[in-house]
Amino acid sequence: MCGIVGYIGHRQAYPVVLKGLKRLEYRGYDSSGVALIDDGLRVFKKKGKVSELEEATIGQNLSGQIGIGHTRWATHGEPSDRNAHPHVSALGKLAMIHNGIIENYASIKEELQNKGYTFKSDTDTEVLLNFIEDIKENNGCSLEEALRIALKRVVGAYCILLVDCNDPHTLLAARKGSPLVIGIGKGEHFLASDASPIIEYTKEVVYVNDYQIAIVKADELILKNLGNERQTPFITKLDMELAAIEKGGYDHFMLKEIYEQPSTIHDCLRGRLKPDVNQIIMGGVDVNLDQLSKAARIMIVACGTSWHAGLVAEYLIEELCRIPVEVEYASEFRYRNPVINPGDVIIAISQSGETADTLVALENAKEKGAIIFGVVNAVGSSIARLSHAGAYTHSGPEIGVASTKAFTGQLAVLSMMALKIAQAKGTISPERFSHLLQELAAIPAKVAKILEDTTGIEAIAKKYKDARDFLFLGRGYNFPVALEGALKLKEISYIHAEGYPAAEMKHGPIALVDDKLPVLFVATKDRYYDKIVSNVQEIKARKGRVICLATEGDTIIPSMADDVMFVPDADEVLAPMLSVVPLQLLSYYTGLALGLDVDKPRNLAKSVTVE
Repeated sequence: MCGIVGYIGHRQAYPVVLKGLKRLEYRGYDSSGVALIDDGLRVFKKKGKVSELEEATIGQNLSGQIGIGHTRWATHGEPSDRNAHPHVSALGKLAMIHNGIIENYASIKEELQNKGYTFKSDTDTEVLLNFIEDIKENNGCSLEEALRIALKRVVGAYCILLVDCNDPHTLLAARKGSPLVIGIGKGEHFLASDASPIIEYTKEVVYVNDYQIAIVKADELILKNLGNERQTPFITKLDMELAAIEKGGYDHFMLKEIYEQPSTIHDCLRGRLKPDVNQIIMGGVDVNLDQLSKAARIMIVACGTSWHAGLVAEYLIEELCRIPVEVEYASEFRYRNPVINPGDVIIAISQSGETADTLVALENAKEKGAIIFGVVNAVGSSIARLSHAGAYTHSGPEIGVASTKAFTGQLAVLSMMALKIAQAKGTISPERFSHLLQELAAIPAKVAKILEDTTGIEAIAKKYKDARDFLFLGRGYNFPVALEGALKLKEISYIHAEGYPAAEMKHGPIALVDDKLPVLFVATKDRYYDKIVSNVQEIKARKGRVICLATEGDTIIPSMADDVMFVPDADEVLAPMLSVVPLQLLSYYTGLALGLDVDKPRNLAKSVTVE
């Protein structure tokens, strides 16, 4: 959460920083600000979106070749001008931006207050900044040394960019548990939370590791650890194009990313899935296939949409591989002292690869001897580097806050993993394996068919946009899809929605059903079809408003439903990659009909790098 961007070099910093903030706004958008150094320190910050900051700076002196900028997702202190970053130190010499949470800020703040410090904001960031300045002034040390001393004291997560108006040629940065990438140009450097603000300037980047401090000048980059030992920067080439982070003619990133799914799923399968020779090639799985196939159990750790992908994987792995699977919320897993034995396999699923709860859970599991397998989208991310092995989803940058194409990419990777392990274990027949490879290869074209005409889904969204509650029901592989559909509707339209196993409806939720409640059934043709038909009848008998997602050619379900959406036929183990797409569109069109910003839902940010 929060977007951080910095520049030092031969250009004017403000245009670079502002454009970077616009690219990073999906990480937080309740306030933003910039700090520039030229003939002194100038700070501009504003509550609201980056466009409001841009408007507020019209006519101001925006010169300077060193600058830092921040777009905020509030943790400490409400969204306001005074809580917006950058923060300025008490003596007015230092400015800092920060992504993360300083957990022991209250005790540090009390120490500083006892020394006479006062604070202009409610943030932990201002506390840390004044703590750094206090160390520098009282110890007569350099700013770099003061930062190092402070970071040894603080508890929590951080990505920090720090500038000193008395040193317009140096920018300091540090990270722990929150991402930072540095782009290397000719006589210039670019810093950001992720690569999206950097790619139009350079493809050469350095991913900063935890507990590293970066001393950045226009023509020099020095990395040190907290022990003041220099470390060699590892330069990586970015595999990303500028067009991937632009809307490309679509009204919203969310719609663009929904429509990209035929190609992103194809990209995920490309080079791996080879149905013509009955083979799946996945480097990370192949190298660890013996351990994966002999695992006594597999634990899947994830949050949000990725957790729903994990639930689908639980069905897949248990059915195809006959290995017991547990799916855990990372936020609970890290605190409940789980039983982890050496050799246990933990699959971590994360779009960003930076999810704070998932990272800490993995670190704990790794210490106990578990094998960590990462399924992530962002190349070079923290989870990718922490894992023993893994697989990228190759979905490309996902800018819309609500995950769409990343989810189907995760399902594609997890499906291939399950099939690969099942083949190694001999728990799937050659005929079934071959059939599922052919079915998987056909998924991109079937998603494209769903997207050919979405006018019916848009009409349903407009019809039900004023509902206050929604119930999503499904069975088997479609139960996690129901959960994901409910989550998407909540995120994008702010309509309260619950996902439930259809069979559990009679154990409580049916009490909610009346002639005002829309109930959406994921009712495609599978082994549970007859049961789901009965569940639909139970809702109709209580005058519920029934929306069904059905398989093309089905006549029974459509005859019972008030409204219906269709998907092509597919084997039930792969059907979630199809059935989720109309639910993504339903949430998009509902939010649109309500006049909401579907790319930036309130209170949400893309990459959850704090607890």
